[in-house]
Amino acid sequence: MKSLLDIPQLDTDPGSPFPASNQALETPNGLLAWGGDLHSERLLNAYRAGIFPWYSQGQPLLWWSPAPRCVIFPADIYMSKRTCRRYNSGQFTLTADKDFTGVIQACAESRADEGGTWITREMLDAYCDLHQMGHAHSIETWQNGELVGGIYGLAIGAVFFGESMFTRQTDAGKIALIALCRQLERWSFSMLDCQVSNPHLMRMAAVEISRREFEQHLVQGIARIRPAGPWTGDFSPGLSWRRSPGSDTGKS
Repeated sequence: MKSLLDIPQLDTDPGSPFPASNQALETPNGLLAWGGDLHSERLLNAYRAGIFPWYSQGQPLLWWSPAPRCVIFPADIYMSKRTCRRYNSGQFTLTADKDFTGVIQACAESRADEGGTWITREMLDAYCDLHQMGHAHSIETWQNGELVGGIYGLAIGAVFFGESMFTRQTDAGKIALIALCRQLERWSFSMLDCQVSNPHLMRMAAVEISRREFEQHLVQGIARIRPAGPWTGDFSPGLSWRRSPGSDTGKS
């Protein structure tokens, strides 16, 4: 990683602007700025500009805007035959904003099991504050009354900014993501920002788009004003599912 001297430092005013996204480094991809804090005003301004915090315990607070950008267009979400059967089996119950703290804590624990987590205590508290303000949301997957999967992120306008997901039972995390995309499609959300790609997301119809295309979708999406507040809606996994066209890969 280049020295922090190579990127701007944010000042103490949470309302101060971020550097232009095209100033982000190519290596490491998307590193844009450092410093500042996780004040709710700063976080909301960051997401509106396509910027997000990502750092580990003991590091300075780092801000990112990578390119290309990994996104899911909600109507395109894909699941395999196996996941489709599990989704429609009735073995899971899905809720929204019922246990946001439980979801973000589980996401932090799952990353810790993999050798580290960026969901520090400071991050957890900041996103819980955004949840209380009605900006951050979670989808929970339950089995026999136990939280077994989930995903959380921020909704601004018609864009959902996915932060992290976890699973404790086969496909429980995927099912939360699928339910989220179905609901986003119902509510006419234009895009789910996944930030950076991985094979798991790409198998579920995520795509990588250029910075220019991402920011075009971003500007249009956040301009569509939606009131902040807790989510409600029908997240039942037993509803019929319209599968994506084309042959099934057999991958989950």
